[in-house]
Formats: sequence, C-alpha cells, structure tokens
Amino acid sequence: MSTYGGIGETRSLARDGGQHLLVAVDEPDNAELLSTTLELAGYRIGIAGSGTEVLTRLAEQRFELVVIDAELPEMDALAQGRRLVTHRPPVLLLIAWDALDKVLPELGAGERDYVTKPFRIAEVLARIQVLLRGRAGGGRDGALHYADLVLDDTTCQARRGRRTLDLTPAEYRLLRHLLVNAYKVLSKEQISRYVWGDFRGDNAMEQLVSRLRRKVDQEGPALIHTRRGFGYWLGRAADEG
Repeated sequence: MSTYGGIGETRSLARDGGQHLLVAVDEPDNAELLSTTLELAGYRIGIAGSGTEVLTRLAEQRFELVVIDAELPEMDALAQGRRLVTHRPPVLLLIAWDALDKVLPELGAGERDYVTKPFRIAEVLARIQVLLRGRAGGGRDGALHYADLVLDDTTCQARRGRRTLDLTPAEYRLLRHLLVNAYKVLSKEQISRYVWGDFRGDNAMEQLVSRLRRKVDQEGPALIHTRRGFGYWLGRAADEG
C-alpha cells in the first residue's frame, strides 16, 4: 500500500534546488499518484508516456531526474537513441523484482536506482533524494566509494582493493544499501524490503549477509558487521562513531 511519509523533508530539498523531474509511467493511476505526490513534495513535474517521448522531452529541456516504469511502451527507443541525448539525468526505475537480472546491466551510463513494484511512495521519495544528493556531491566517475570498496553502478560491478567481487544482483543490492548508509544500523526488515521488495523471514537475510560477507571481507579488514538484536552495518569498526 502506498504511503506519503517523508514529504515534508523532501519538499524543502526540492524547493531549495528547484528540481525538475520527468515521470514516465504508462499506467494512468500510477502516473497520477506519482506526479501529484511529487508536486506536493515541491518538485516540478514533466510527463512522458513512452520511451520515444522520454527521449524527446530530454532533448527539449533539462531534467534533474527521470522516474521510469520498466514496462513503459517503446523502451527499446531509449537504448537506441541514448547517444542523441547529451544530458543524462539520474534514473529511478520502477520494476518487478523478478525482472532485475535482465534489466540492471542494460540501464546505461549515469546514476540510477530502482524500486520494486508494487512500490511504496515513501520509498520512491527516499530514493529520489539519494539520487539527487549523489548527483550534487558524488565522485567524478559516478561510482560509490568506501575505503578500498568501490561500487560502479554503470557496470553493476564491485571491487575491494584490486579484487573484483563476483556478486549476485541481490548481493550487489545489499552491499549498495549498506554502503550508502555507512555506519547506520539497518534492520533485517529494512534491508529485506530494499533488496527483494518485501520482508522475507526464515534465514533468507542471514544467508544473504553471510554470502556477501565472505566475498567482501575475504581479505579483511572486515567492513560488514552485525549489531545483535538490531541489524547490520557497514564501516570500519575502529572508526565507529
């Protein structure tokens, strides 16, 4: 179910920066929900109904971010016409979780993130804030860094020092979430909803974290830690706090 949490903070960020967002969603109800909520949050909104129209709008004016549904008609036009667009804003993709494997490597250059469907408005707002903040102050290469850990969203690859980490999409997603929230303890439910779009019980989260930890911390020092009874966090233990 969609919620409107976080609009107050987002409104101040949007009005301070005057961000112009392009919403490209085929389903009318979702398009109306997103555009109305984002306008209430203080963003200026443009609308597109197909991949071809997205390219046209991007060629006509500058947008700070594009929210696009993976099931939008004429999505192939985006890949074919990518070189025609000189300004490439960050992209927030709305996608079914079981389609991530096919779509993530094809998103192209630039900052991007995704929210699994059915999406929650609060999560969409939060992801938009992260993308826009990264656009304003991120590294010149668009990669995410922590110590000797690097995540390159352009290629969906991660490195620790000179080692390339062979990560599954879920492991990459988990590592990215931990890195963006470095030193912040994230609960199992928070991580699960980010990685899979819903909360998975049993030992699914413990197993995922264990696999990721073996790959990331294989040659220490350890970066992924457990706060028993609370969740997981990423950082150097000596620098905590």
